[in-house]
Amino acid sequence: MALDIGDRAPTGQLDDDAGQPSALGDYAGRKLVVFFYPKAMTPGCATEACGFRDNYQQFGEAGYDIVGISPDTPEVNAAFRQQDLLPFRLLSDVDHSIADQFGAWGTKKNYGREYEGLIRSTFAIDEDGLITHAWRNVRAKGHVGRVVRELL
Repeated sequence: MALDIGDRAPTGQLDDDAGQPSALGDYAGRKLVVFFYPKAMTPGCATEACGFRDNYQQFGEAGYDIVGISPDTPEVNAAFRQQDLLPFRLLSDVDHSIADQFGAWGTKKNYGREYEGLIRSTFAIDEDGLITHAWRNVRAKGHVGRVVRELL
């Protein structure tokens, strides 16, 4: 069952884009925006990540850290972060264990074909580790603007 508003966010450990262990629990006591993206360096994921990048200062001024999570390897995420000059960490959830817990992994449809994959989703987490906002199955274009309007 997917996590929802008011639920405690998972604190599991993943490798970041530098290959270092990182856990969502490391952000305890701070507000956090976690966005799940399907595949680094694709147009939609670049649009979304660059939207968070372009609003990074505004999120920071409101007390939010930002973390992106995908099933990509740390090496691919490192190239993505460098290519698009992303100021936040990207975590690799290769086995989609954290995405599963958030409900950001599941059945997708594309051109009538069904398959399992990462569902573009974003979550806001408060200082106590509780989910305060959940945006599920979103489109990349315009999504960050909506998060900004609803959160900041």
